[in-house]
Amino acid sequence: MTDDIDGGGRHARTTSHPTPGPRNSLWHWPEAKSLGRIVFNYLLVLVARLAPFLRVKNWALRRLGVTVGEGVSWGLEATPDVFWPELVVLRDHCIVGYDATLLCHEFLQEEYRTGEVVVGERAMVGAGAIVLPGVHIGEGARVAANSLVAADVPAHTTVAGVPAREVSRVEGPDD
Repeated sequence: MTDDIDGGGRHARTTSHPTPGPRNSLWHWPEAKSLGRIVFNYLLVLVARLAPFLRVKNWALRRLGVTVGEGVSWGLEATPDVFWPELVVLRDHCIVGYDATLLCHEFLQEEYRTGEVVVGERAMVGAGAIVLPGVHIGEGARVAANSLVAADVPAHTTVAGVPAREVSRVEGPDD
């Protein structure tokens, strides 16, 4: 997994938005996104979470601005980022499992950060997993259920745990 200590990885791909003043950054979200847009996003997120049909889920995700490849499977109650769904990229034939969450923002005390989340072609994100902003999950990679993904996942690698760590790797056709 790519670690952020060397300056690479997810933090290198996030954008910092300072929020001056005594309040934490969550108080500043109306400056970044309009209330109307958040309500619109939330309603489409509900459709993506609860619709029983993959075509309806993918339609709702596309309306949110998510990049949705061919054959994407979005699990029941899986949640894309409600503030910045346009930063989610789902490559062809990936699977996002039941109740997984893809976050493209993180509100901190004096700033908030945004970053693209990419789920690679034929990659799988397990049930209940949380993927943090700026993380890229490689082609054919697998994220175990209930994992917290705070660093990139290389292609054809399985990660598990909190934080997610490599547990196995399968040589891909290009390795």
